[in-house]
Amino acid sequence: MPVIGMKFDSIEGKRGNEAPKGEIKVNSTPKITSIKEVDIAPFGKKALAVNFDFSTNYTPDIGEIRITGEILYTTDLHDKVLKEWKDKKTIPETASVEILNHLFRHCLLKIVNISEDLQLPPPISLPRVRPKRKEKS
Repeated sequence: MPVIGMKFDSIEGKRGNEAPKGEIKVNSTPKITSIKEVDIAPFGKKALAVNFDFSTNYTPDIGEIRITGEILYTTDLHDKVLKEWKDKKTIPETASVEILNHLFRHCLLKIVNISEDLQLPPPISLPRVRPKRKEKS
């Protein structure tokens, strides 16, 4: 996997004052905020520092959890990613898929714990164990 490192710069969570009424919708959205080239001395090569903002919002407005940070990413498409980001603020699909999948995996796991502390619903459906049904004889 071309993601060689990840760090969180900030983690913010807040719970609204009002009790939720009715259905609660949870929406998690990753956003790439900047990309720059960096030297990775131990590997003797360059990587891309991809800054991100990952937000989980609740509707109605009962809370929000936000994580910002940076991913170090290496790819054979290094120059293409930089050029496309500079020109259009987008990145090629192959790089986008790898980066976004990494963000969803790591950020959602962190947000599950924070949501529990804030007494908010988790951002993903967790499996539930149910008792076995008794068979009728």
